[in-house]
Amino acid sequence: MKSFVLLVALFAAASADIDWSKVRPIEDFDHYWARLPAEMQIYRYARPSHRVTNGQEATPGQFPYQIALLSNFAGGTGLCGGSVLTNNYILTAAHCVLSGTTPATGGTAIIGAHNRNVEEPSQQRIAFSTAGIVAHPAYTPTNIRNDVAVVRLNSPIVFNDRVQPARLPARSDTRQFGGFTGTVSGFGRTSDASQATSPVVMFTSNPVMTNADCIASWNAVLIEPQNVCMHGEGGRSACNGDSGGPLAVQDGGSLQIGIVSFGSAAGCSIGMPSVYARVSFFLGWIEANSDFTAAP
Repeated sequence: MKSFVLLVALFAAASADIDWSKVRPIEDFDHYWARLPAEMQIYRYARPSHRVTNGQEATPGQFPYQIALLSNFAGGTGLCGGSVLTNNYILTAAHCVLSGTTPATGGTAIIGAHNRNVEEPSQQRIAFSTAGIVAHPAYTPTNIRNDVAVVRLNSPIVFNDRVQPARLPARSDTRQFGGFTGTVSGFGRTSDASQATSPVVMFTSNPVMTNADCIASWNAVLIEPQNVCMHGEGGRSACNGDSGGPLAVQDGGSLQIGIVSFGSAAGCSIGMPSVYARVSFFLGWIEANSDFTAAP
């Protein structure tokens, strides 16, 4: 009974009536493009394939750490992904919660959702405020570096079979994960014609690349040790609306190794690698700015 009462309170705190017609993928906002290199700006108004490309619908509860993150900016509400870090914090990309250097005015994390448009019994909709946003201090609005943020929610998350924290690499884990099968999940766009985002969790998988191989596809300017890449084979990729979401591998269970940061603006399904902030690179910062404690 206590859990039920708490769940009702969490729904009420997060404003249950979300007007999804006014929610846009974060990639529709000016600040998303301001951080990308000049050579990618020509694609700004192109309309490539916008979705977790060549993926499939998840089964309910398949990704219990997945979040739909709604951040409120002056220009509207942006849709991103994220992951459950602890019962108080979520993990996402800096560009999901900052417009330039200005934090979002608040927002809502939808946790435990399969269909985010419906208030399923498994869901917790928890609000966050500007004060809860902590983006990496070295992130700037004109580059793609240090694209990581944590957000403290206004109320604690209640863990259950549909809601669990992501498992992050241990401090001693120095693997680059090249050759592992990576899986990216999210609520990104599903149709070029309608520009609609997916109401349900989608996912797709491809090999994780070594950084050397990723540099061969991109270049050494864009790809640094703080990044990890997933191959774009078969047109499988993260895309618009998936920013901030998790890239995971199977290693004794799901292990989150990346945070969706950017992909090719020429199109998500053209075969270019999708690029993520490498979780292990930022592990110390994540610990220092949340109540998360990594395994030794």
